[in-house]
Amino acid sequence: MDANELRREPVNVRDIIDEARVSRFQIMIGLLCFLIVALDGFDIAIIGFIAPHVRSDWNLSVMALGPLFSAGLLGLMLGAFLSGPLADRIGRRGVLILSVAWFGAACLASAAAPDIVWLVALRFLTGFGLGGAMPNAITLTSEFSPERRRGTLLTLMFCGFSLGSALGGVVTAYLVAKFGWRGVLIIGGLLPLMLVPVLWLALPESVRFLALGKGNEMHIAAILKRVAPDRAAAEQRYFASDERASASPVRRLFDPDYRRGTLLLWLAFFMSLLLLYMLINWLPILGARSGLSLKQASVFAGLLQGGGVLGAIVLGVMIDRFDAYKVVSAAYLIGAAAVASLAVAGSAWWLAACIFLTGFCVSGSQVCANVIASGFYPTSSRATGVAWALGVGRIGAIAGSFGGALMLSAGWSNAALYLILAVPATLSAAGIFFAGARRARIRAASSGADAALDMPGTEMGS
Repeated sequence: MDANELRREPVNVRDIIDEARVSRFQIMIGLLCFLIVALDGFDIAIIGFIAPHVRSDWNLSVMALGPLFSAGLLGLMLGAFLSGPLADRIGRRGVLILSVAWFGAACLASAAAPDIVWLVALRFLTGFGLGGAMPNAITLTSEFSPERRRGTLLTLMFCGFSLGSALGGVVTAYLVAKFGWRGVLIIGGLLPLMLVPVLWLALPESVRFLALGKGNEMHIAAILKRVAPDRAAAEQRYFASDERASASPVRRLFDPDYRRGTLLLWLAFFMSLLLLYMLINWLPILGARSGLSLKQASVFAGLLQGGGVLGAIVLGVMIDRFDAYKVVSAAYLIGAAAVASLAVAGSAWWLAACIFLTGFCVSGSQVCANVIASGFYPTSSRATGVAWALGVGRIGAIAGSFGGALMLSAGWSNAALYLILAVPATLSAAGIFFAGARRARIRAASSGADAALDMPGTEMGS
């Protein structure tokens, strides 16, 4: 096919990205999104590290800290619900940059909070911005990643969140001694604000989103020349394979083709984050109740996070090679067995191994569930699909945080808690597995143009 004929035939932007080698430009996009989610993790984590100092300065009760923790989670949930549809309407880039600027400014303002009421309100606003950043970073990275490497690239990007959370503890320990807890919030606000101009200059709009509109050929060609210079031309016409009219991105989630899968993904996200946040918040206390020292309990809590990082990377590679839904559902089931095994752990080594395996399978699977969600929906509703799944997951996180307190207050034993926590992991496995089965039935019944839709599984090696 000569150049003139090429320009006459519309080109699917997804095919260009999928067929090209991963370029430095795509790596740069992944790195920028890595930094965004790292700052996201940092800002989420620091409130837990500075809480004891806030309590001491203002003479607060332990109960008074509850709203401080939950305000951020509530903001995360609402930010996710609102940012997704907005990004599917106006683009990923603008919403992502605005979200980073928003949570940076809100965190910086938190440093000047005169009392707990103001601090809670500003933590809610910080969470609102954070809730918009995460799903759009996932969506943008996904839409610039070739299908054969999407799982690996997305999970590596998402490891920034764990790195940022870990740095939150290190930075807090150093800064609190010199500048107090307000100094930590100042750093947490300045870092994202410093990143905003870099994002403005370097971060592109998703070409798959641009291809859904009209008159964007030159813009698309300019971006694609940095991905695959030999395939892009200003005179070329481009399209997205899943271009199709829809009343709204939210309604698209409940189209007949997606309704059941949406609800199954929501089940998986809700249960997975319920389990993770219950363990993250209460594992040190459960360890202390088992007779561990506070130092040992903290180390074991770190094993959960470390297992999650390794699990995300290993499972990310696996979902690029095998059926993503089967890999993730199997990992959740192994995680269910691991967390249930904590009930009968007879030694510190066995306990540590079970905690690490729980993090590897459950936390690692949650990262891969984000990859699945990013591939489950078409471009016109992808940001909404990812954001709303995360938003529902945040409801589960809130439930997990409060549920642990209720069960401990009711006198539940550690063994009973660990056994009951196997249930959410099992339900997450079921949600992912049956969402995959639903997708397979839809693809089997599809033909012609419908078979070319950006359905889940094809971009993750299934």
